[in-house]
Amino acid sequence: MVIFQRASFRVFTVLLAGMLLLIAPTSLVFGQPTTRWVCPDDFSGQELRVWNWDTYIAPNTISNFEDICNVTVDYDLFTSNEEVMAGLQQGSRVYDIVVSTDYAVALMIGSGLLQPLNHAAIPNMVNIASTLENPPFDPGNVYSVPYQWGTIGVGYNSAKTGEITSWQQIFDYNGPVAWLNDQRIMIDIALKMIGLEPNSTSAEELAAARDFLIAHSGNVLAIADDDGQALLSAGYVDIAVEYSGDIFQILLECECQNFAYAIPVEGALLWTDNLVIPVNAPNPALAHAFIDYILDPRVGADISNYIAFATPNEAAMEYGYITASMLTNTAIYPPVPLRERLFQNSTTPESHALYAEAWEAVVAAVAR
Repeated sequence: MVIFQRASFRVFTVLLAGMLLLIAPTSLVFGQPTTRWVCPDDFSGQELRVWNWDTYIAPNTISNFEDICNVTVDYDLFTSNEEVMAGLQQGSRVYDIVVSTDYAVALMIGSGLLQPLNHAAIPNMVNIASTLENPPFDPGNVYSVPYQWGTIGVGYNSAKTGEITSWQQIFDYNGPVAWLNDQRIMIDIALKMIGLEPNSTSAEELAAARDFLIAHSGNVLAIADDDGQALLSAGYVDIAVEYSGDIFQILLECECQNFAYAIPVEGALLWTDNLVIPVNAPNPALAHAFIDYILDPRVGADISNYIAFATPNEAAMEYGYITASMLTNTAIYPPVPLRERLFQNSTTPESHALYAEAWEAVVAAVAR
Protein backbone atom coordinates (compact mmCIF):
# COMPACT_ATOMS: atom_id res chain seq x y z
CA MET A 1 0.00 0.00 0.00
CA VAL A 2 1.29 3.46 -0.91
CA ILE A 3 0.26 6.42 1.22
CA PHE A 4 1.06 10.09 0.78
CA GLN A 5 0.34 12.88 3.26
CA ARG A 6 0.77 16.61 2.90
CA ALA A 7 2.98 17.31 5.95
CA SER A 8 5.69 14.86 4.94
CA PHE A 9 5.44 16.05 1.34
CA ARG A 10 6.16 19.68 2.28
CA VAL A 11 9.29 18.83 4.27
CA PHE A 12 10.45 16.27 1.73
CA THR A 13 10.08 18.77 -1.11
CA VAL A 14 12.45 21.27 0.46
CA LEU A 15 15.08 18.71 1.47
CA LEU A 16 15.05 16.75 -1.76
CA ALA A 17 15.12 19.80 -4.00
CA GLY A 18 18.20 21.08 -2.19
CA MET A 19 19.91 17.69 -2.40
CA LEU A 20 19.23 17.42 -6.13
CA LEU A 21 20.79 20.81 -6.80
CA LEU A 22 23.91 19.64 -5.02
CA ILE A 23 24.26 16.17 -6.49
CA ALA A 24 22.52 16.34 -9.87
CA PRO A 25 24.71 15.99 -12.94
CA THR A 26 25.33 19.16 -14.90
CA SER A 27 23.11 17.97 -17.75
CA LEU A 28 20.11 17.82 -15.40
CA VAL A 29 20.41 21.43 -14.28
CA PHE A 30 22.05 23.13 -17.26
CA GLY A 31 21.41 20.76 -20.17
CA GLN A 32 17.85 21.79 -21.04
CA PRO A 33 17.02 22.87 -24.58
CA THR A 34 17.46 26.60 -25.12
CA THR A 35 14.72 26.96 -27.71
CA ARG A 36 11.01 27.43 -27.02
CA TRP A 37 8.22 25.81 -28.99
CA VAL A 38 7.48 27.66 -32.25
CA CYS A 39 4.15 27.54 -34.06
CA PRO A 40 4.88 25.53 -37.22
CA ASP A 41 2.65 27.47 -39.61
CA ASP A 42 0.65 30.67 -40.00
CA PHE A 43 -2.61 29.97 -38.19
CA SER A 44 -3.27 33.63 -37.37
CA GLY A 45 -6.91 34.36 -36.64
CA GLN A 46 -7.98 30.71 -36.61
CA GLU A 47 -9.90 28.88 -33.87
CA LEU A 48 -9.19 25.62 -32.06
CA ARG A 49 -11.92 23.78 -30.17
CA VAL A 50 -10.73 21.67 -27.21
CA TRP A 51 -12.77 19.33 -25.00
CA ASN A 52 -11.12 18.22 -21.74
CA TRP A 53 -11.72 17.11 -18.16
CA ASP A 54 -12.04 19.78 -15.45
CA THR A 55 -8.88 20.86 -13.52
CA TYR A 56 -6.72 19.07 -16.07
CA ILE A 57 -4.39 21.69 -17.53
CA ALA A 58 -2.00 24.37 -16.30
CA PRO A 59 -3.32 27.95 -15.98
CA ASN A 60 -1.21 29.33 -18.84
CA THR A 61 -1.21 26.36 -21.24
CA ILE A 62 -4.06 27.61 -23.41
CA SER A 63 -3.25 31.32 -23.24
CA ASN A 64 0.39 30.68 -24.21
CA PHE A 65 -0.69 28.62 -27.23
CA GLU A 66 -3.09 31.38 -28.25
CA ASP A 67 -0.30 33.96 -28.05
CA ILE A 68 2.33 31.85 -29.85
CA CYS A 69 0.05 30.93 -32.77
CA ASN A 70 -2.13 34.07 -32.68
CA VAL A 71 -5.28 31.95 -32.44
CA THR A 72 -8.36 31.62 -30.25
CA VAL A 73 -9.06 28.46 -28.25
CA ASP A 74 -12.63 27.50 -27.36
CA TYR A 75 -12.07 25.33 -24.29
CA ASP A 76 -14.96 23.21 -22.95
CA LEU A 77 -15.24 20.66 -20.13
CA PHE A 78 -16.86 17.23 -19.88
CA THR A 79 -17.51 14.93 -16.93
CA SER A 80 -17.16 11.41 -18.39
CA ASN A 81 -15.84 9.43 -21.33
CA GLU A 82 -19.39 8.32 -22.01
CA GLU A 83 -20.46 11.96 -22.42
CA VAL A 84 -17.70 12.42 -25.00
CA MET A 85 -18.55 9.31 -26.97
CA ALA A 86 -22.25 10.14 -27.01
CA GLY A 87 -21.58 13.72 -28.15
CA LEU A 88 -19.30 12.61 -30.97
CA GLN A 89 -21.58 9.76 -32.06
CA GLN A 90 -24.65 11.99 -32.18
CA GLY A 91 -22.75 14.76 -33.93
CA SER A 92 -23.97 17.22 -31.31
CA ARG A 93 -20.44 18.18 -30.23
CA VAL A 94 -17.75 19.27 -32.69
CA TYR A 95 -14.15 19.63 -31.50
CA ASP A 96 -10.62 19.62 -32.91
CA ILE A 97 -9.00 18.07 -29.82
CA VAL A 98 -10.53 15.70 -27.30
CA VAL A 99 -8.88 14.13 -24.24
CA SER A 100 -9.94 10.50 -23.97
CA THR A 101 -9.13 7.61 -21.65
CA ASP A 102 -7.55 4.42 -23.00
CA TYR A 103 -10.62 2.17 -23.22
CA ALA A 104 -12.69 4.98 -24.73
CA VAL A 105 -10.05 5.53 -27.41
CA ALA A 106 -10.44 1.90 -28.47
CA LEU A 107 -14.22 2.26 -28.65
CA MET A 108 -14.01 5.50 -30.64
CA ILE A 109 -11.55 3.94 -33.09
CA GLY A 110 -13.92 1.01 -33.58
CA SER A 111 -16.83 3.40 -34.15
CA GLY A 112 -14.96 5.47 -36.74
CA LEU A 113 -15.06 8.61 -34.59
CA LEU A 114 -11.35 9.49 -34.84
CA GLN A 115 -9.05 10.44 -37.68
CA PRO A 116 -5.51 9.05 -38.02
CA LEU A 117 -2.73 11.35 -36.87
CA ASN A 118 -0.12 12.74 -39.24
CA HIS A 119 2.98 11.87 -37.24
CA ALA A 120 5.14 14.07 -39.49
CA ALA A 121 3.22 17.08 -38.15
CA ILE A 122 4.00 16.09 -34.54
CA PRO A 123 7.82 15.98 -34.28
CA ASN A 124 7.65 16.11 -30.48
CA MET A 125 6.28 12.58 -30.45
CA VAL A 126 9.95 11.60 -29.96
CA ASN A 127 9.55 12.87 -26.36
CA ILE A 128 7.01 10.19 -25.40
CA ALA A 129 8.28 7.59 -22.92
CA SER A 130 8.87 4.25 -24.63
CA THR A 131 6.70 2.48 -22.03
CA LEU A 132 3.69 4.46 -23.26
CA GLU A 133 4.30 4.07 -26.98
CA ASN A 134 2.38 1.54 -29.06
CA PRO A 135 -0.40 0.98 -26.47
CA PRO A 136 -2.73 -2.02 -26.78
CA PHE A 137 -5.77 0.22 -27.26
CA ASP A 138 -4.09 2.01 -30.22
CA PRO A 139 -1.18 0.01 -31.70
CA GLY A 140 1.36 2.31 -33.31
CA ASN A 141 -0.31 5.41 -31.85
CA VAL A 142 -2.21 5.72 -35.11
CA TYR A 143 -5.02 7.78 -33.52
CA SER A 144 -3.73 8.97 -30.17
CA VAL A 145 -0.80 10.30 -28.15
CA PRO A 146 -0.59 10.11 -24.34
CA TYR A 147 -1.49 13.25 -22.39
CA GLN A 148 -1.25 12.14 -18.73
CA TRP A 149 -1.31 8.88 -16.83
CA GLY A 150 -1.87 7.79 -13.27
CA THR A 151 -3.85 5.59 -10.93
CA ILE A 152 -7.31 5.43 -9.40
CA GLY A 153 -7.04 5.07 -5.65
CA VAL A 154 -8.43 6.35 -2.39
CA GLY A 155 -8.39 9.92 -1.13
CA TYR A 156 -9.34 10.15 2.52
CA ASN A 157 -9.39 12.28 5.64
CA SER A 158 -7.11 10.33 7.95
CA ALA A 159 -8.35 12.24 11.00
CA LYS A 160 -11.78 10.70 10.40
CA THR A 161 -10.90 7.30 8.95
CA GLY A 162 -7.48 6.34 10.22
CA GLU A 163 -5.13 4.72 7.71
CA ILE A 164 -6.73 3.23 4.60
CA THR A 165 -4.96 0.21 3.11
CA SER A 166 -7.75 -1.77 1.44
CA TRP A 167 -10.78 -1.28 -0.80
CA GLN A 168 -12.73 -3.35 1.73
CA GLN A 169 -12.31 -0.61 4.31
CA ILE A 170 -14.10 1.77 1.99
CA PHE A 171 -17.04 -0.53 1.41
CA ASP A 172 -17.32 -1.24 5.15
CA TYR A 173 -16.75 2.34 6.35
CA ASN A 174 -19.32 3.80 8.74
CA GLY A 175 -19.38 7.31 7.30
CA PRO A 176 -19.94 9.27 4.08
CA VAL A 177 -18.13 8.07 0.96
CA ALA A 178 -17.97 9.27 -2.66
CA TRP A 179 -17.62 6.85 -5.53
CA LEU A 180 -16.34 7.91 -8.92
CA ASN A 181 -18.97 8.05 -11.66
CA ASP A 182 -17.08 5.72 -13.97
CA GLN A 183 -18.59 2.37 -14.83
CA ARG A 184 -15.29 0.73 -15.77
CA ILE A 185 -13.45 1.76 -12.63
CA MET A 186 -16.08 0.95 -10.03
CA ILE A 187 -17.16 -2.36 -11.58
CA ASP A 188 -13.56 -3.50 -12.06
CA ILE A 189 -12.87 -2.70 -8.40
CA ALA A 190 -15.90 -4.80 -7.47
CA LEU A 191 -14.64 -7.66 -9.65
CA LYS A 192 -11.35 -7.58 -7.74
CA MET A 193 -13.23 -7.64 -4.43
CA ILE A 194 -15.16 -10.80 -5.31
CA GLY A 195 -12.06 -12.60 -6.53
CA LEU A 196 -12.55 -12.12 -10.28
CA GLU A 197 -10.37 -10.45 -12.88
CA PRO A 198 -11.04 -6.91 -14.16
CA ASN A 199 -12.08 -6.41 -17.79
CA SER A 200 -14.54 -9.28 -17.62
CA THR A 201 -16.67 -10.03 -20.68
CA SER A 202 -18.99 -12.36 -18.75
CA ALA A 203 -22.53 -11.16 -18.12
CA GLU A 204 -22.72 -13.36 -15.02
CA GLU A 205 -19.50 -11.95 -13.54
CA LEU A 206 -20.54 -8.37 -14.22
CA ALA A 207 -23.90 -9.07 -12.59
CA ALA A 208 -22.06 -10.34 -9.52
CA ALA A 209 -19.94 -7.17 -9.43
CA ARG A 210 -23.11 -5.10 -9.79
CA ASP A 211 -24.69 -6.91 -6.85
CA PHE A 212 -21.56 -6.41 -4.73
CA LEU A 213 -21.63 -2.65 -5.31
CA ILE A 214 -25.34 -2.40 -4.57
CA ALA A 215 -24.94 -4.43 -1.36
CA HIS A 216 -22.09 -2.15 -0.23
CA SER A 217 -23.58 1.21 -1.25
CA GLY A 218 -25.15 2.14 2.07
CA ASN A 219 -22.42 4.66 2.92
CA VAL A 220 -22.35 6.35 -0.51
CA LEU A 221 -23.24 10.02 -0.23
CA ALA A 222 -22.47 10.78 -3.88
CA ILE A 223 -21.43 9.19 -7.14
CA ALA A 224 -19.19 12.05 -8.18
CA ASP A 225 -18.59 13.35 -11.70
CA ASP A 226 -14.82 13.70 -11.30
CA ASP A 227 -15.19 16.12 -8.37
CA GLY A 228 -14.94 13.74 -5.42
CA GLN A 229 -11.84 15.63 -4.30
CA ALA A 230 -13.96 18.75 -3.80
CA LEU A 231 -16.44 16.80 -1.66
CA LEU A 232 -13.53 15.45 0.38
CA SER A 233 -11.87 18.84 0.77
CA ALA A 234 -15.14 20.48 1.83
CA GLY A 235 -15.78 17.79 4.43
CA TYR A 236 -18.93 16.34 2.86
CA VAL A 237 -17.29 12.92 2.60
CA ASP A 238 -14.47 11.25 4.49
CA ILE A 239 -13.38 9.01 1.58
CA ALA A 240 -13.39 9.55 -2.19
CA VAL A 241 -12.52 7.08 -4.93
CA GLU A 242 -10.64 9.39 -7.29
CA TYR A 243 -7.86 10.00 -9.75
CA SER A 244 -4.47 10.30 -8.07
CA GLY A 245 -3.76 13.83 -9.30
CA ASP A 246 -7.13 15.17 -8.20
CA ILE A 247 -6.36 14.14 -4.63
CA PHE A 248 -2.80 15.47 -4.81
CA GLN A 249 -4.20 18.84 -5.90
CA ILE A 250 -6.09 19.22 -2.63
CA LEU A 251 -3.06 17.92 -0.71
CA LEU A 252 -1.04 20.79 -2.14
CA GLU A 253 -3.76 23.39 -1.54
CA CYS A 254 -4.84 22.35 1.95
CA GLU A 255 -3.37 24.04 5.01
CA CYS A 256 -3.80 20.88 7.07
CA GLN A 257 -2.32 17.45 7.65
CA ASN A 258 -5.43 15.31 7.34
CA PHE A 259 -5.70 14.29 3.70
CA ALA A 260 -3.96 11.27 2.21
CA TYR A 261 -3.94 9.15 -0.94
CA ALA A 262 -3.54 5.36 -1.02
CA ILE A 263 -3.23 2.65 -3.65
CA PRO A 264 -4.99 -0.28 -1.92
CA VAL A 265 -3.24 -3.60 -1.42
CA GLU A 266 -5.65 -5.43 -3.72
CA GLY A 267 -4.43 -3.31 -6.62
CA ALA A 268 -5.83 -0.42 -8.62
CA LEU A 269 -6.35 0.87 -12.12
CA LEU A 270 -3.47 2.33 -14.11
CA TRP A 271 -4.95 4.56 -16.82
CA THR A 272 -3.71 6.68 -19.69
CA ASP A 273 -5.51 9.76 -21.00
CA ASN A 274 -4.80 10.67 -24.59
CA LEU A 275 -5.09 13.47 -27.15
CA VAL A 276 -7.20 12.53 -30.18
CA ILE A 277 -8.64 14.36 -33.18
CA PRO A 278 -12.30 13.60 -34.01
CA VAL A 279 -13.05 12.59 -37.57
CA ASN A 280 -15.18 15.72 -38.11
CA ALA A 281 -12.67 18.18 -36.57
CA PRO A 282 -13.02 21.55 -38.34
CA ASN A 283 -9.32 22.45 -37.98
CA PRO A 284 -7.15 19.29 -37.92
CA ALA A 285 -4.00 21.16 -38.99
CA LEU A 286 -4.15 23.42 -35.94
CA ALA A 287 -5.05 20.38 -33.82
CA HIS A 288 -1.79 18.70 -34.87
CA ALA A 289 0.11 21.84 -33.93
CA PHE A 290 -1.58 21.82 -30.52
CA ILE A 291 -0.59 18.19 -29.92
CA ASP A 292 3.00 18.99 -30.80
CA TYR A 293 2.87 21.98 -28.42
CA ILE A 294 1.57 19.81 -25.55
CA LEU A 295 4.41 17.34 -26.17
CA ASP A 296 7.03 20.07 -25.78
CA PRO A 297 9.05 19.19 -22.63
CA ARG A 298 8.45 22.50 -20.87
CA VAL A 299 4.75 22.65 -21.73
CA GLY A 300 4.19 19.04 -20.70
CA ALA A 301 6.07 19.55 -17.45
CA ASP A 302 4.10 22.68 -16.60
CA ILE A 303 0.86 20.71 -16.94
CA SER A 304 1.97 17.69 -14.90
CA ASN A 305 3.57 19.82 -12.17
CA TYR A 306 0.40 21.86 -11.80
CA ILE A 307 -2.22 19.10 -11.87
CA ALA A 308 -0.03 16.49 -10.07
CA PHE A 309 -0.48 13.67 -12.56
CA ALA A 310 2.31 11.65 -14.14
CA THR A 311 3.80 12.95 -17.37
CA PRO A 312 4.26 10.71 -20.43
CA ASN A 313 6.99 13.11 -21.58
CA GLU A 314 10.33 11.39 -21.04
CA ALA A 315 12.24 14.47 -22.21
CA ALA A 316 10.55 16.58 -19.52
CA MET A 317 11.87 14.15 -16.89
CA GLU A 318 15.34 13.89 -18.41
CA TYR A 319 15.74 17.67 -18.54
CA GLY A 320 14.75 18.04 -14.88
CA TYR A 321 11.53 19.93 -15.54
CA ILE A 322 9.35 17.72 -13.34
CA THR A 323 9.13 18.79 -9.68
CA ALA A 324 11.53 16.53 -7.80
CA SER A 325 9.11 15.68 -4.99
CA MET A 326 6.52 14.51 -7.51
CA LEU A 327 8.97 12.50 -9.61
CA THR A 328 10.12 10.57 -6.52
CA ASN A 329 6.61 10.09 -5.12
CA THR A 330 5.75 6.44 -5.69
CA ALA A 331 2.02 7.13 -5.60
CA ILE A 332 2.38 9.41 -8.65
CA TYR A 333 5.14 7.48 -10.43
CA PRO A 334 4.69 3.88 -9.20
CA PRO A 335 7.87 1.77 -9.23
CA VAL A 336 7.91 -1.56 -11.05
CA PRO A 337 6.95 -3.74 -8.02
CA LEU A 338 3.89 -1.58 -7.37
CA ARG A 339 2.93 -1.39 -11.04
CA GLU A 340 2.74 -5.19 -11.06
CA ARG A 341 -0.33 -4.86 -8.79
CA LEU A 342 -2.02 -2.39 -11.13
CA PHE A 343 -4.30 -3.30 -14.00
CA GLN A 344 -5.32 -1.51 -17.20
CA ASN A 345 -8.67 -1.33 -18.93
CA SER A 346 -9.44 -3.10 -22.16
CA THR A 347 -12.85 -3.29 -23.77
CA THR A 348 -14.99 -4.28 -26.70
CA PRO A 349 -18.31 -2.76 -27.79
CA GLU A 350 -20.08 -5.85 -26.43
CA SER A 351 -18.44 -5.77 -23.00
CA HIS A 352 -18.87 -1.99 -22.82
CA ALA A 353 -22.61 -2.44 -23.21
CA LEU A 354 -22.62 -5.01 -20.39
CA TYR A 355 -20.68 -2.65 -18.12
CA ALA A 356 -23.09 0.19 -18.94
CA GLU A 357 -26.12 -1.96 -18.10
CA ALA A 358 -24.61 -3.08 -14.80
CA TRP A 359 -23.59 0.46 -13.84
CA GLU A 360 -27.03 1.90 -14.62
CA ALA A 361 -28.50 -0.58 -12.16
CA VAL A 362 -25.96 0.45 -9.48
CA VAL A 363 -26.64 4.17 -9.97
CA ALA A 364 -30.39 3.59 -9.80
CA ALA A 365 -30.05 1.56 -6.61
CA VAL A 366 -27.89 4.22 -4.93
CA ALA A 367 -30.35 6.95 -5.95
CA ARG A 368 -33.14 5.11 -4.15
